[in-house]
Amino acid sequence: MAIPERYRSDADAILSRRHDNGADLWATKDGKLNVGSPFSTLGSAMLLAELGMPPDDPALRGAADLIFSAQRGDGRFRLSPAGAIYPCHTINAANALCRLGYAADGRLEKTFAHLLEIQYPDGGWRCNKFSFGRGPETEFSNPGPTLNALDAFRFTRFLNVEPALDRAVEFLLNHWTIRRPIGPCHYGIGTLFMRTEYPFGNYNLFPYVYALSFYRSARRDPRFLEALAALESKLSDGGIVAERVNPKLAKFAFCKKGEPSEPATGRYLEIRRNLAE
Repeated sequence: MAIPERYRSDADAILSRRHDNGADLWATKDGKLNVGSPFSTLGSAMLLAELGMPPDDPALRGAADLIFSAQRGDGRFRLSPAGAIYPCHTINAANALCRLGYAADGRLEKTFAHLLEIQYPDGGWRCNKFSFGRGPETEFSNPGPTLNALDAFRFTRFLNVEPALDRAVEFLLNHWTIRRPIGPCHYGIGTLFMRTEYPFGNYNLFPYVYALSFYRSARRDPRFLEALAALESKLSDGGIVAERVNPKLAKFAFCKKGEPSEPATGRYLEIRRNLAE
């Protein structure tokens, strides 16, 4: 796999920013790997992978090594050397490494085992951080990190085998029904959620349908099919049009707002292939 020539300028723009946060490979001087979105270490690596950069490219190998250097002995990832370790940090690190081709790396075995150990009773994952205060809604898991966890687990031997993941699928499908903001970080399903966003970065309709499409327990569920229909209602000549794009990516060719995106359409076609299984 290689970056198409028409998107080479996008990749070059990302690579040109590898020192912008103060250190190499999009890290900050004090070693933070998740700061500077979308051009953090995790974010930039995932963008380059999305554009088709091969995993053995020196920049992606370096980013992967840097992410692995943040892994602790119990499988968690400390993305900020002086900060707390939250489940979402571990999930995001694991997801990035899976996207970079490391899903079968033995170092991630303990990470996935840890995530299964800390799964919340409602089927999702949550952080004990209450930025918006506490209330009945904060007793739920956080849908965003739960979706990212399922996106990471789809690369693993646990896909469609581990019952715990079906519980996570059910949690997310239930959120499609209740819609209201839930979890300590107040993830909801509203106007912004329904605006097709690409590349994937937030809790949004497109990555929601995409990740769930890998799970057999979701594919024929009426709630999933409603979400799929909502996504397909936005197609333009069979292609995905990005309705919502990170402003820092506004000039990038592969994800121009309001225009069909070939890479985004490729992700949609993956959904259709999953449903045909």
